[in-house]
Amino acid sequence: MPSNRRASKVPAVNSTAEVSVIISVYNGEQYLAEAIESLLSQTSGMPEIIVIDDGSTDASAAVARQFGNALSYWHQPNAGLSAARNLGLTHASGEAYAFLDADDIWPADRLTHQLFALESDPHLDMVFGQMEQFVSPDLDDDTRQRLVCPSGSAPSCLPTSMLVRRQAFWRVGQFAVEARKAQGIDWYMRACEQGLRSTMLADVVLHRRLHRSNMGITQPDPIAYVQVVRAALQRRRVLQGGSDDG
Repeated sequence: MPSNRRASKVPAVNSTAEVSVIISVYNGEQYLAEAIESLLSQTSGMPEIIVIDDGSTDASAAVARQFGNALSYWHQPNAGLSAARNLGLTHASGEAYAFLDADDIWPADRLTHQLFALESDPHLDMVFGQMEQFVSPDLDDDTRQRLVCPSGSAPSCLPTSMLVRRQAFWRVGQFAVEARKAQGIDWYMRACEQGLRSTMLADVVLHRRLHRSNMGITQPDPIAYVQVVRAALQRRRVLQGGSDDG
């Protein structure tokens, strides 16, 4: 059956923050500080930083709290990446949203490029860019040799490469908790179905860290991606007046 999820109501905001960045972390004490520092180093000013701790059992909370008032920290019982991002959205006050995983890094000029694109075209809903992957320097030689790291950069439509207007995001709605490991693709496909307008920058907007615990590497789940594509096809059939059976 296709999803009956509808776009959620746009939450009210209590400030005029330009960009809210939601960092989701689960047992990410080793890399979290570097992720936060990459946001604090943005050349376009200070974004609102919201750290959602998805039930970590390590020192992630202590790492986040050492940054004091530079961010807000929230904890939830472990419920997965989509649930963590959705919780962060309830606390976000920015006119645009961005997302960062605790083990990745933003280049210092990311917001400069993406905000310029949004401000240059009032009809644009979301801006993506290039992703560059790197092998975490803390890994031993044996682990490094077993990881495949593509050279150069590549276009990315992942949530972690996106800057999206708040109003446009809520036309699509929250991340699908049931999608689990394919939640980013699911959200992007629903955004396309809603007709959101996007552009792909030539600039690198995300440095994705490869390490021992990358979920997509250590826990590949191709069935999850097949299910997301199947759900999208079923939604299309319904819109075209066909049956949603089978």
